[in-house]
Amino acid sequence: MAQFCLFFLLLLLFVPCALSRSLSSSNPHSQIFDVAESIKKTVQVLSPTSQTFQQEAITSTASNTSSISVSIYPRSALVKPRHKDYASLTLSRLERDSARVSSLTMKLTLSLTNFTHSDLKPVQTMLQPEDLQTPITSGASQGSGEYFTRLGLGQPAKEFYMVLDTGSDITWLQCEPCSDCYQQSDPVFNPSGSSTYSRVSCDDAHCSALEVSACGTNACLYQVSYGDGSFTVGEFATETVSFGNSGSFSKVAIGCGHDNEGLFVGAAGLIALGGGTLSLPSQIKASSFSYCFVDRDSASSSTLDFNSARPGDSVIAPLLRNSRRSTFFYVGLTGISVGGQMLSIPASVFQVDGSGNGGIIVDSGTAVTRLQTTAYNALRDSFVKFTQNLPSAGQFALFDTCYDLSSMTKVSVPTVALHFTGDKTLSLHPKNYLIAVDSSGKFCLAFAPTEGSLSIIGNIQQQGTRVSYDLASNLVGFSPDKC
Repeated sequence: MAQFCLFFLLLLLFVPCALSRSLSSSNPHSQIFDVAESIKKTVQVLSPTSQTFQQEAITSTASNTSSISVSIYPRSALVKPRHKDYASLTLSRLERDSARVSSLTMKLTLSLTNFTHSDLKPVQTMLQPEDLQTPITSGASQGSGEYFTRLGLGQPAKEFYMVLDTGSDITWLQCEPCSDCYQQSDPVFNPSGSSTYSRVSCDDAHCSALEVSACGTNACLYQVSYGDGSFTVGEFATETVSFGNSGSFSKVAIGCGHDNEGLFVGAAGLIALGGGTLSLPSQIKASSFSYCFVDRDSASSSTLDFNSARPGDSVIAPLLRNSRRSTFFYVGLTGISVGGQMLSIPASVFQVDGSGNGGIIVDSGTAVTRLQTTAYNALRDSFVKFTQNLPSAGQFALFDTCYDLSSMTKVSVPTVALHFTGDKTLSLHPKNYLIAVDSSGKFCLAFAPTEGSLSIIGNIQQQGTRVSYDLASNLVGFSPDKC
């Protein structure tokens, strides 16, 4: 009898646990989302004692003579957020993100119209030699760019924090003398201190490849403008670019910005990883590059790699190009599923049409994935159907589907997966589509609609996944948990 009672007691203790595990794993179309861990990160990122990266901790490694690897890390590691709470930080991030999307949309729209490069000229008032006086610092406090790496420039090399951007083709940094320079973490680059700095002449092929250029005093002038009104203006030059101990490349064309205004606070400039002829991968003749973004509120780092082998478990998709806009990396997306059910989205939504409209790109600088309204509505409606048991929390900024998870530690949510050409499927982690917008337990579906034709896979959906761009074979690889 005593043995029976003991057995019965053990049964009561362990069977519920077994049942709980069974229930959580019996449905392949749902996942457990760690609410408590996500809220914890929102508190840590604003804590005065939270970790930040030290310059000496930024390292570069080379696994062989041809590959290059440098560290990348989130903005909060370089520029400490100065917000009263996480909700205001989120609003700031979303404001930058909306500006980013406007910039990409503007670039595409301009490419699809009948304009010529000769129609576009740099802002002349910013380029007069008499205006180039001693440096002053200015710029918005919220900053721009979510992920950074450290790049060496000049000879002898000096390292600078630079924003990673797959949506740009012109690498640039702030240069002395400054007409107007925003605040950056490193000293402003001084071309006179480098033995390899050389101005690009007006008849050079590099100058002709610029979308916006003019001829100054014995030098090619460039301008890069962004959709939010931010811009950089200066002289185009060639310089030695180095990647720590991984190697260096000479005569890389970059913009030396003497007037730089807008939302770039913190970084010295921008590394262009786009598909155009002037981008860094194109100029150093890289056959591939890859990156893995850690959580934006994390104190850890990952790497930006050039010419490295793609992880063997990558989900492979076609890397497509738009003949009207070589910068962007389009991907062969065929559909999206929620809770294991494919959404009713016409295939044409994710395809580039004959006029160059439509399609979906992978972008490092956009945070929130943008989908054409019909596709977004299908995604949202399906997600809401599977989460009727979760308390709704209305809207937050551009997010229209939010939940109050303040009373929960963990919660079951439906799976969300991206489906690519060739029946390849990338299943997203819950933290890639359900994000905290404050520290009180409010979480929102991290997708948004766009009225434009261009859809964008943003870096929230890329976090924790190594994204590999095989430029030689025109393939994109997604490998989860390879940071």
